[in-house]
Amino acid sequence: MPAVSSPGGGPGGAAPALPRTWRPLGVRVAGVVLGAGLLACFALAWVGFDQETRDKFTAFQLGTLVFLGLLAFSVWFALVRCRVVAEPERLVVVNGYRRRELAWAQVVAVHLPRGAPWVTLDLADGSTVAAMGIQGSDGDRARRAVRELRSLVEQRSAS
Repeated sequence: MPAVSSPGGGPGGAAPALPRTWRPLGVRVAGVVLGAGLLACFALAWVGFDQETRDKFTAFQLGTLVFLGLLAFSVWFALVRCRVVAEPERLVVVNGYRRRELAWAQVVAVHLPRGAPWVTLDLADGSTVAAMGIQGSDGDRARRAVRELRSLVEQRSAS
C-alpha cells in the first residue's frame, strides 16, 4: 500500500506546529509561467503590429480582449488561492472562491490515492470534501503534507 493511502501519519508523522498552511506548488508555478508567457506573447504581437493594423481595432474588440484577459486572470487566481490551513481550533479548506471551515471532530480521514488529483477529506456525516490545496501532482511534497495532515487529524480528533 503506498504511503499516501496508509492509515496514520507514517514515518516522521509528528504533527506540525499550528497554524500550518499547505498550498499546491505545481499549479502556482505553471500558472505564473504560462500566464507570463501568454501575456508577453500578446504584448509582443501588439507591439509588432504597425500603426495601421492597431487602428483597425475597435473599442468593442479591445474591450473583448480585456474582458477575456480578466476572465483568464480570475480562473488563475482561483487556482492559486487554493489552500488547506490547519489552525488550533479548525481546519480551513479553500477551493477556488469557496471556503469551508471544519471543526477537527468533523474530519474523520485524509485520502490521496495514487493518481488522484488532490486530497479528499472524509467527514463524520458521511460526506467528503475535496482539498485542492494538496495536489497529487506535487509528488513527495503532497505525500509529506498528507502525513502531516493525518497526524493532525488523529491528534486533534482525539482531544
